[in-house]
Parts: sequence; structure tokens; C-alpha cells
Amino acid sequence: MIDELDSAARLLALVRRAVLAPSSHNTQPWIFRISESAVDVYADRTRALPANDPQDRELTISCGCALMNLRVAAAGDGLGLQVRGFPDPGQPDWLARAALAPESGAPPVEARLAPSIERRRTYRKRFDARAVDSVILDRLVEAASAEGAWLRPLLTDEARHQAGALVAEGDALQWADPVWRRELAAWMHPRRRGDGLSVPALALPVAQLVVRSFDMGGGVGAKDRELAEHSPVLAVLGTEGDGPGDWLAAGQALQGVLLTACLHGLQASYLNQPIQVATLRPRLAELVGGGCPQILLRLGYPVEEIAASPRRDVAAVVEHDPLRQSSPTAE
Repeated sequence: MIDELDSAARLLALVRRAVLAPSSHNTQPWIFRISESAVDVYADRTRALPANDPQDRELTISCGCALMNLRVAAAGDGLGLQVRGFPDPGQPDWLARAALAPESGAPPVEARLAPSIERRRTYRKRFDARAVDSVILDRLVEAASAEGAWLRPLLTDEARHQAGALVAEGDALQWADPVWRRELAAWMHPRRRGDGLSVPALALPVAQLVVRSFDMGGGVGAKDRELAEHSPVLAVLGTEGDGPGDWLAAGQALQGVLLTACLHGLQASYLNQPIQVATLRPRLAELVGGGCPQILLRLGYPVEEIAASPRRDVAAVVEHDPLRQSSPTAE
């Protein structure tokens, strides 16, 4: 019994680092169920974004990011994990099982990324103008490839210009939709809530009213286009397929890229509008040579330190029962 409780405590410590993963609108749409020797990752669809993410594609990607954090945290502690995606086809919310596998050892590549978990930030400001070395770009491409995804940097001015135009067009279409604006406003929260897009408490009612009431797509689009065109690195992360398994793989690849970037002093943020708007996604795919774009990200060197986005208490996302028996379908 003591050994089982010790294992569960170690797994809980890993989950505390897994939840530092990024998620759309900082929704943190995950649930972790801890048994005596495994962590099961579930999608929390009560935190879905029907207007922004109608297929729960980004929700699944977010959970994949958390799963990669779990893997990296385990490797940093010298623990091996055996990960199985979608253990039971009859339970689509059950995205993965990560079971302790002492005999497998800790992957050294993942172990090196462990210190980056706490240092990673979503950096929405302008980056320093310093260029990113091609050797670092190669490492980022390799990190995505290791998870069965691809990362394609947009290297020419024309490609970046076209991508920036798609971002601005996506902003215009999203902001013109009052349902999308209401959803965005609903996820604007005071920092003390621990989730959502942080807004100072005193300014929150006015900010929500403005977002709900006014189409600001033109101004937001112009700003985002400028960010896209002037970031040191603009890249598309994608997969060959476009189902839940591909989305989970894309999330693990994305977090691998983000942690690798952080290891080299880089931070990132996202300009996913051309992927979120269904009519624009094929045009972005054509721009990068095919496949299924999942994330459009910008990377560079930050000019200042910023605070981490808030997180909910881990107790809100964990179901902890060290005596729970493993489901036969997971074996």
C-alpha cells in the first residue's frame, strides 16, 4: 500500500507540471485521473469553445500539450512512462493513458526539456529583432517530427506577407461574428479566477462590454498582421491527417517545439485565425505545401520577462484514487 501511495504522489507531482501547458483562451480543458501507477488524461468538454473551436480540435491539441508536459516532467525526474493514446474507442473523452514504466528509463531528449516547463510563456508582445539561427530552427523542426507532425517555417518575405494577410482576414471574419465575440468576452476573467484571459478586475466589465458590442476586427487584424510579418520566426505546425489522433499528436509536437524553443531562449505565441476560420485553412495549407495546418506560431527572443498565465488549483483538474483498478480496455 505504501508503494502504491508513493507512486500516486509522484504522479500527482507530475500533473502539477503538466497543467502548465498552454490552452486556447487559457481554458485548461483537461482532467487527470490518477491510479496507483498511471495517469489518464481526459478532455473536459465543459470548457470547450463552440464558436472558436467547433470540432474541439484545439481543445484536443491543448490536452496533447499537457500530455507532453507530463512526459517531460517524468523524464526530468528519471521516470519512464508508457503512453497510449485513445485507450478505449468507446470513450472519446479518454485521450491517453501514461503508465509508469521503470524498465523503459527516462528519454534523455525529454529530460533535457524539463527545466523549460516552468519557463515557457505565451509572449504576445513584439520580439527582439535578433534573428534565430538556422541550427535552432532545425532543432524545432526535429522536435515536431519526433511526434509525427511537421513544422514548416515561412522563410520568404512573400510567404510571410501572405500569411499575415490571412491572419488579418481571419480577424475580420471572427470579430464580425457576435457569437464569437460573446464567447471571447465570457472567457475574460480576473487573474484570481485562475483561468481565461486575464483582465484587471476593475476594468473587466467595460472590457467585456466593448468586446461583446463592437467589431474591432480591422484594428486587431492590422496589429496581428504586423506581428506576423515582423516576428523573427513565423511557422506552421501541422499533420498529414486531421482527426482526434492527429490533434493529440499535434499537441505533443507543439509542446515539444515550445519547450525546445525555450531551451534556446525563445518564446512563442499564436496567430491561429487562418486555421480557426474553415474557409481560410486550405489557403494556408497551400502556402506551406499541403497537409493539415494545426497551429500558426510566431517565435523570437523576448525583450522582457512576463508573468506566467494563471492556473487553476490542481485539485480542480485531478480525480485521485490510488486504489482504483485499471480498466481492462487500457491494458
